[in-house]
Amino acid sequence: METLSKRLLSWASILEDSTLEQARTASGMPFIHPHLALMPDAHLGRGATVGSVIPTLGAIMPAAVGVDIGCGMIAVRTQLHRDDLVARELSELREQIERSIPLSAGRDNRTVRPTAEPRVAELEQLAERSGFDPESYAKHWRLQLGSLGSGNHFIEVSVDETDAVWMFLHSGSRGVGNKIAQRHIAIAQRLAKQWWIELPDPDLAYLVEGTREFDRYIAELRWAQRFALLNREEMMDRVADQLGRFVGTGVDELERINCHHNFTESETHFGKRVWVSRKGAIQADEGRPGLIPGSMGTASYVVEGLGNPLALNSAPHGAGRRLSRNAARRTFSRDELREAMVGIEYRDTDAFIDEIPQAYKPIDEVMADAGDLVRIRHTLRQLVNVKGD
Repeated sequence: METLSKRLLSWASILEDSTLEQARTASGMPFIHPHLALMPDAHLGRGATVGSVIPTLGAIMPAAVGVDIGCGMIAVRTQLHRDDLVARELSELREQIERSIPLSAGRDNRTVRPTAEPRVAELEQLAERSGFDPESYAKHWRLQLGSLGSGNHFIEVSVDETDAVWMFLHSGSRGVGNKIAQRHIAIAQRLAKQWWIELPDPDLAYLVEGTREFDRYIAELRWAQRFALLNREEMMDRVADQLGRFVGTGVDELERINCHHNFTESETHFGKRVWVSRKGAIQADEGRPGLIPGSMGTASYVVEGLGNPLALNSAPHGAGRRLSRNAARRTFSRDELREAMVGIEYRDTDAFIDEIPQAYKPIDEVMADAGDLVRIRHTLRQLVNVKGD
């Protein structure tokens, strides 16, 4: 850990100048308490750095939570062994998963599936209690539940160091969560202009606790966080169903972990009740299970929090980008992606060049930097990788 200023601590050994400058700017906001914590995977984001933990007194910056509210990971350890899979044609399993779960931006379910019905009902009741209509953001939000999205979202079937089979996936609140976030970012920016508040970056606009706008944001944020968690649960149930069909037996869940890495919670740190916005960071209280994925083609980790108070009980959420998507596509080729994915079943397409591991920080270095934040319980290696364009 490095103290960059009284208000900025960093666990990142790889940190670009632009990322550092952005973090310094965010840490200078007057309501930060006691300091902003940069995680090992920190990289440039919108307004606030991705891979940062931002505790605030009496205010929240919606862009510092992120536009994919509640984005996170879910993993399930099964009773299956690597030998149950490797003798079979893994492309069949990949294709079964791809047929079961809508992939890519803008792709939704055609109907609300029976497994999703109780989850949709829960979200309808939560929205009613919260006093808002999710249809005002996305009329088809119910059909988004159980869909993956694109970018760095993925579904994987992996094995750990004992060759136990895990199911692992990454997704968030989809289009409805994005629209909720965008609306409240715009409201915060409008209020800043209305009250002649000068900001170092428009995306650091904030909502003040105790106002109607703040309360509305928190209510809709919590709904979107719940949507994201249930979205992952719904997809995981479908992956388990397809895996069971593939191996010809039921899948027993020995362990299930579901955690956000774009979210806000009210917590107590350094003697004060603060809003902790983790933008690309997981909660890592002592003993708390968590998930830290690597990039496409590399290892992922099941971890246990160490409860580091200086890091506000947090840890990184993944490898963190080194190159933008456009830069990655200019730099790397499809052949280089194929080389990185040797031994892993995936859909071979140019669409995933920007997800090549070399576009990300080395996950082993990120985990070394996080040595005082989490303890590694399991190291997962991919057998099957599913992504959306």
